[in-house]
Amino acid sequence: MADARRDTDLEKRITEQGNLVRKLKGEKAPIEQINEEVQKLLKLKSELQEREGPKKFVLKTGKGTRDYSPKDMALREKVFQVIVSTFKRHGAETIDTPVFELKDTLTGKYGEDSKLIYDLADQGGEILSLRYDLTVPFARYVAMNKIDNIKRYHIAKVYRRDNPAMTRGRYREFYQCDFDIAGQFDPMVPDAECLRIVHEILGGLDVGPYIVKVNHRKILDGIFATCGVPEDKFRPICSAVDKLDKTFWEDVRLEMVEEKGLDPQVADLIGEYVSLKGGADLISKLEADERLMGDKRTVEGLKDMKLLLKYCQLFGMEDRVSFDLSLARGLDYYTGVIYEAVLLGTKVNESSDSEVVGVGSVCGGGRYDNLVGMFAAKQKTVPCVGLSIGVERIFSILEAKAKREKLSVRTTETEVFVAAAQKNLLDQRMELCTLLWDADIKTEQSYKKNPKLLNQFQYCEENGIPLCVIIGQSELEQKIVKLRNVSTREERAVPRENMIEEIRKELSTCLQK
Repeated sequence: MADARRDTDLEKRITEQGNLVRKLKGEKAPIEQINEEVQKLLKLKSELQEREGPKKFVLKTGKGTRDYSPKDMALREKVFQVIVSTFKRHGAETIDTPVFELKDTLTGKYGEDSKLIYDLADQGGEILSLRYDLTVPFARYVAMNKIDNIKRYHIAKVYRRDNPAMTRGRYREFYQCDFDIAGQFDPMVPDAECLRIVHEILGGLDVGPYIVKVNHRKILDGIFATCGVPEDKFRPICSAVDKLDKTFWEDVRLEMVEEKGLDPQVADLIGEYVSLKGGADLISKLEADERLMGDKRTVEGLKDMKLLLKYCQLFGMEDRVSFDLSLARGLDYYTGVIYEAVLLGTKVNESSDSEVVGVGSVCGGGRYDNLVGMFAAKQKTVPCVGLSIGVERIFSILEAKAKREKLSVRTTETEVFVAAAQKNLLDQRMELCTLLWDADIKTEQSYKKNPKLLNQFQYCEENGIPLCVIIGQSELEQKIVKLRNVSTREERAVPRENMIEEIRKELSTCLQK
């Protein structure tokens, strides 16, 4: 009874301490005070756990993460192949950077999203954080290695302490596929090529209809200045506008006025502009606006946009690009053209009668000319432009499509299965496998000493293996093998000396179908 009372008292103290921590966070108390009370809470929880003894182990992945089955991974590898081949087609080379960076490297680069950075415990005096994206580490890499120009791609995991929405491909741990061009080049040439790469990737993945929204930070800043936004509020207001793809203007206006302290009339003026979208016609409309054209930034931004739309036409993708003034991209490091690709009317679950909804942005990017200078000695400027493919959202769409259409997904690339028609032929099967592996033919066999022939055929059919090489005592004596086309079940005899050549011919025919 005494132990039970002590446990109850301990649980009560944990509840009270938890309430205190939440209260301090709500009141935005000093971080040192919050951390002190959090440590007390953890100590109480640890004490309770020690008293209760070992608990049943819960098998689950962390919030906002997931496991991937062989079928999931087969689909992901195909997506990565399309993306990487596109990057390479445009002349990119690849790099890699650590999964964590010095916290100071990441701080102050993401605006309001900085609160989503995962901080790590102090390690020998280094304060580290998990990388939030691949762009800031790239800028650090360019500055640290004194690089003047590079065209690189980088595919790796990033981490965000966000509220996950798994069905929409929103995770806390996820892959990004980045492509960036750093260096001094003529205006809008590399920018337009980035948009062309987005166009090629989304077309190659067959994810359905999409639109690439484009805007310019200088135009946005010019609009804010013209409408009367104080300069110190440009980035906070930009972050608010960036939410227009997720919520209604009324909600964004409310945030501007009540949270950001913007004058209601100024917010209404901004609303008139950010509702506009189009193409060359919108550029002409803005150029006719005397208020806007009085701002130098707007003039420069519209000049860039006119050139960008022209290059997009030359690259054969003008029908996929929309000049959209509601696009803001909340990250602080953007300085020029910004863009975002959005899938239109896509189902995100496998039910055939499910509501058709947009999965949201699947690619974003833009120009960030000052980021490298924040790390470089003497503030050396290396202009950069790039894009990031949100592959997790694309995976969600393609996984749903595969389930809905009941598409068969091969999880291996095995081309040939070596089968025995009789017992005691394991040694001979191993010799055949060795010959095929040496010829770079993807080959498997049964790990049983005396497998049944029917079971071997069934394994081939279940795993989509196109060819089966069969041996028996008579085949060994005649120095032949039988080639079996698994899908048609047709068999033919082939001399052992011509086996490799005949298998390659047969495979070329099978893989074309």
